[in-house]
Amino acid sequence: MTEELTRIDSAVAGLSISPKDEKTEQKTEKKGKSHRRLSSSVSSSTTGVRNIKDLEKEQIPIEIAIETQKTNWKLNTAPSLLEDKEHLSKFLVTPPVKKIDLHFPLGLEVTARNLKGVTIKDALDAIYKQYKKKADDELDGKPILAGFEWDPEEFWTKLIVHQKKESAPQPTGKKSKKKNNDAE
Repeated sequence: MTEELTRIDSAVAGLSISPKDEKTEQKTEKKGKSHRRLSSSVSSSTTGVRNIKDLEKEQIPIEIAIETQKTNWKLNTAPSLLEDKEHLSKFLVTPPVKKIDLHFPLGLEVTARNLKGVTIKDALDAIYKQYKKKADDELDGKPILAGFEWDPEEFWTKLIVHQKKESAPQPTGKKSKKKNNDAE
């Protein structure tokens, strides 16, 4: 027997290695060592995204994006249905953090996460996940997001979620001003 030994499967004895196995063997031969993904090994100092607990230790204050108060978003509707979608891509807090807890006055807490920095959309998605199955009458009379509050004396690592009864009327004055400016 001068033939080289190959893997033997009891179902197909005598066949050589499958093409899939050959490809993976060639890749590992080229690399030599196991490959670690770069995205998971990037340090937070190079990206600017911080851990909220580190900010607490260093006593670095955070600022909440003012755009969160302008959403007029109903908690049980998908954030993708919002009219002002450009606000969704902005960071929820400055400096950006990887995760932050959102605390509701009645005790519910949700966590918004994003390794590249929590955005307003990430926060709304986390809230929506909790409220999507609730009917309008189950939202304790305050179904609209009014905004977030950061109170370092109460919770350094959490934002307090504020809700309101009714959404503000849609601003129509902006459109008419634009038309008037175009006419001039």
